[in-house]
Amino acid sequence: MLSVCPHDCPSCCSLLVTVDGGRLTSVTGNPDHPFTQGVICGKVREYAERVHSPLRVLGPLRRVGPKGAGEFTPISWDDAIATIAARWRAIVAAEGAEAILPFSYAGSMGQVQYYAGHPLFHALGASRLDRTICVNTAYAGWRATLGAVTGNDSEAMVGADLVILWGVNAAYSTINVMTLVKQARARGAAVVVVDPYRTPTAQQADLHLMVRPGTDAALALAVMHVLITEARVDRDYIERATLGFERLAEHVKAYPPERVAPIVGLDAETIVRFARRYGASPRTFIRIGIGISRHDNGGMTCRTLACLPALTGAYADPHGGALLSSNAGFGFDYAVLERPDLLSTPPPRIINMIHLGRALTDRDLAPPIRALYVYSSNPAAVCPNQTLVLEGLARDDLFTVVHEQVLTDTAYYADLVLPATTSMEHLDLYRSYGQFTLQLARPVLPPQGQAKSNWEVFQLLARAMGVGQDHYAKSPEALIREFLAKGDETVRGITFEELAARGWVRVNLPRPYTPFARVAPTPSGKVEFYSERLARQGLPALPTYVPLREGPANRELAARYPLQCLVPPNRFFLNSSFSQSALLRRRQGTPTVMIAPPDAGARGILDGDAVTVESPRGAARLTARVTDATRPGVVVIEGIWWHRLHPGGRGVNVLTSDRVTDLGGGPAFHSNLVEVSRAS
Repeated sequence: MLSVCPHDCPSCCSLLVTVDGGRLTSVTGNPDHPFTQGVICGKVREYAERVHSPLRVLGPLRRVGPKGAGEFTPISWDDAIATIAARWRAIVAAEGAEAILPFSYAGSMGQVQYYAGHPLFHALGASRLDRTICVNTAYAGWRATLGAVTGNDSEAMVGADLVILWGVNAAYSTINVMTLVKQARARGAAVVVVDPYRTPTAQQADLHLMVRPGTDAALALAVMHVLITEARVDRDYIERATLGFERLAEHVKAYPPERVAPIVGLDAETIVRFARRYGASPRTFIRIGIGISRHDNGGMTCRTLACLPALTGAYADPHGGALLSSNAGFGFDYAVLERPDLLSTPPPRIINMIHLGRALTDRDLAPPIRALYVYSSNPAAVCPNQTLVLEGLARDDLFTVVHEQVLTDTAYYADLVLPATTSMEHLDLYRSYGQFTLQLARPVLPPQGQAKSNWEVFQLLARAMGVGQDHYAKSPEALIREFLAKGDETVRGITFEELAARGWVRVNLPRPYTPFARVAPTPSGKVEFYSERLARQGLPALPTYVPLREGPANRELAARYPLQCLVPPNRFFLNSSFSQSALLRRRQGTPTVMIAPPDAGARGILDGDAVTVESPRGAARLTARVTDATRPGVVVIEGIWWHRLHPGGRGVNVLTSDRVTDLGGGPAFHSNLVEVSRAS
């Protein structure tokens, strides 16, 4: 049977699943899907353990112990819905609907389930959540240069002469890109990885550029300096398709390799060789990771990288260009799912999700948050500045409902826990942000226990609250049909029947797909080296390197916390998902911090020692992994372990900041200064 991976990964893999006796028994990749090509990650191959987890929530639960203790007693669905409705009505009457806050993200990338709650909370007048935690910063930077978040098709890299994986550990976070990389290499392509530590992806590259964290824009500007100085640019493309080249050419004179080398931690000769290699052919493909944007300067970094293929004309080459995300390749009308017409006038306030801790603990917030409804997310583990988040979740006067598949860290703080279906148990439509197929997944199992999908629960709540009932009278299939029918030419003509029969359909885009070959949907209609929009916002109009606010240039803070700390994904978890799996935890080992031998030696730390990693916001206990895979001055903590599964009961996000980045309001997860010491 066909299914689709629902998780927050750009691959959006097509799956073949086997069910025997009412249980999921195997999950493999679909060999007929052009992007999946039969290859899936080890996490999803073990998906049966998630579906049938001993931590699975099988019926509604009511808290009977203190918040955070995870002590519950079963209740009925009718009692759960009645309790929520009564509490919400009392809160609305006393302090207004803005005292209710929904919290959700990409626990399911299915379009129906992702947007299931938006219409209800709009109709209630609840506070709106700004869902910034992942892509907002990257997308804002990309749009500043190109106007739309799309790019050349990843499948085109197979014919490239040079493939650059910039800030993406594809072997962990989008394994199907590695399939394409291997195919490109078999045809003779060279592979370069730009990453602050030696990832498994970097180990497979012809060249690994181990840049200092947060300096990628400086490296890109030095590459531009070489390309322009040595006339390794495509003048025809620049003339017809770009804006601001002369200003850029003058600007990058300030970024010669000799000046940039000590900033990025590479020697000048290496930078020059890399630039010449990039400028040797327009048949160069850059795959850029979203994680590169999770720095104080992340938006400008993505904007800067988006300029590189415009200098060489690679955007016009059928096997060149760059891709950050395929988001804009799917031209849907999201008003069908979100229903912004249900918002009141003026619309309710917006709360940035990365500021959840602030919102829950701010005594001056008016009205205060009195009710929190969490679905498709685990904020107790994934939000930055966790100490503040946990303080807020522990409030006795906060009525928290968590709709979840398993008993997560956040569920432990809930007053009510509602059982949620997995993707194997409900119907949904999936679009990718790393490739260009649209997919449909029908249920292959009945709901486990009393589990209900997001859509079903919001149908019940809409009825109980007496709002949005026309919208929630629709079935998921009817909603998908309406969603397909109201899309633009990229999806027009794709039918529910076709998707149900085949499982997937490529959207209506040409092959090769070169969206910026001649124009770009910017105000000027061109790729903008110079952005008047950014200038009007008081931001640099040209690509510019800005040092990190929390980085080595902050000498006062660095004196106490001298190590830069990165918090990228690990192999067997995806954000905090899969941390519940005993099997995958065994494979992952234990929460570790990678530290370079000179830094470990200076602190008397040996490989395998228990250590404390401390930032200005908190401390976490980990096991030291002394390795030259990271450079001196940089430590790496891979993956998000649940707090209760983490030594000392506190995970990595007690270290991270809830500062917003330069563009898009996203988090600066990777811009952290820490100190590491042997644990007492």
